[in-house]
Order: sequence, then C-alpha cells, then structure tokens
Amino acid sequence: MAKGGDMKDRTWKFALRCIKLCKSLPNTYEGRHFGGQLLRSSTSVAANYRASQLSQSKKTFIAKLSIALEESDESALWMEFIIADNLLEEEKVKPLLDEANEITNILAKSRITARKNKK
Repeated sequence: MAKGGDMKDRTWKFALRCIKLCKSLPNTYEGRHFGGQLLRSSTSVAANYRASQLSQSKKTFIAKLSIALEESDESALWMEFIIADNLLEEEKVKPLLDEANEITNILAKSRITARKNKK
C-alpha cells in the first residue's frame, strides 16, 4: 500500500490523466456529459485526498478520505460509460479505469484502518 505522499502524487497524476482523457472525448452530448462528470470526480479524488492529509482530527481525516473514495469509484463509473457507449477505444480507457479501481481499493482499505485506529 502506498504511503501518504505516494498517494498524494498518485491521485494527482490520476486526475491529470483523466483531464487528458476528457480532452480526447468527442464533442457530442454524451462526450461532454461523461467528460464533465469524469473531470469533476477525478479532480475531486486528488483534492479530497490532499485535504485528508491536512486534517486536524481523525474524524475529518476519515470524512475527506471517504469523499475521495466515493469520487474514485464514481470516476470508474464514468469511464465504464465511456467504454460502453464506444466514445473511445477500450484500450485507451482501460489502464486509467484499472488505476481508478486500484485507488478505490487502497482508499477503502485506508478508511477501514483509520476507523479501527480511531477506537
């Protein structure tokens, strides 16, 4: 599992890769909608993970981590829609979708650990 600084960098790079993916979506209603949603959720992963690292309490840390977790899972959802609607070739999206799923799993485990350590 990645350390705090590693995850800060990883979530930032994830968001940047999603931004680039969104720029390559077609200028259709679906492309704009899915792209906008992915842009918001993926950048929120990075922003909320970063905020969690500056939390002044365990409760705030868990809350920010939970938001990052939800947003990483939502990012995966929008990429699944992009693939299902054939807006981009699956080979172009799949590595980023895999990264979203890995980040989601890491954040879920981190939240479980944080909740255990809170008690």
